[in-house]
Amino acid sequence: MRLPVVPVSSAGAVELLVDSTGVKLCGPGEWLGEKHGTQRRRAWKKLHVGVDAVTGRIVAASLTDHDVDDGSQVGPLLDQIEKPLAAFVADGAYGQTGVTEAVAAHTPDAAVVVPPRSTAVPSATAATNPTQRDRHLRSIAEHGRMAWQKACRNNVRAPVEAVFRRWKRVLGDGLRFRTEERRKAEIAIAIRMLNRMLDLGRPDSVRVA
Repeated sequence: MRLPVVPVSSAGAVELLVDSTGVKLCGPGEWLGEKHGTQRRRAWKKLHVGVDAVTGRIVAASLTDHDVDDGSQVGPLLDQIEKPLAAFVADGAYGQTGVTEAVAAHTPDAAVVVPPRSTAVPSATAATNPTQRDRHLRSIAEHGRMAWQKACRNNVRAPVEAVFRRWKRVLGDGLRFRTEERRKAEIAIAIRMLNRMLDLGRPDSVRVA
């Protein structure tokens, strides 16, 4: 069986990289607590983002409680993207039926590139009507997980990891506002800032024959 190669995003389609990270809630007493060594339990939220693999821009985001399952936010993220998907790429935490269904509802023919768990087994219809997940499992069994990752381009998640590093280096790892509405506005402003910085810092490349 040939390895299922996932192409780079075609014109008008988005190759979406999805991941999440924790952000702490910084109240007005944060500075005093650090100054006087006051110990208190910190509250956290979870920031979920979708990044265009080609441009590196953040194209979708949601903020939830820290214990919310990553897969549950795929639908809300996809609702923010009007263009069709070429591929949905994420880590093993997104290996859920609900994720596959959410992607199919957005773009039926989009590739879903999520590494199956080591204990994953084929579906009951794998022999007669294999799903994308069944084909991934077969490719891994025949060629190995590393070869599958390279062919399916599951190892192109670096842009979303770079977004989180840039976010925390430039803006910090906390949210300053108390209310949910203001936190959402804070997230929206941060995304516009980071995308603008990326646009200004990205070189214009011209292919020379």
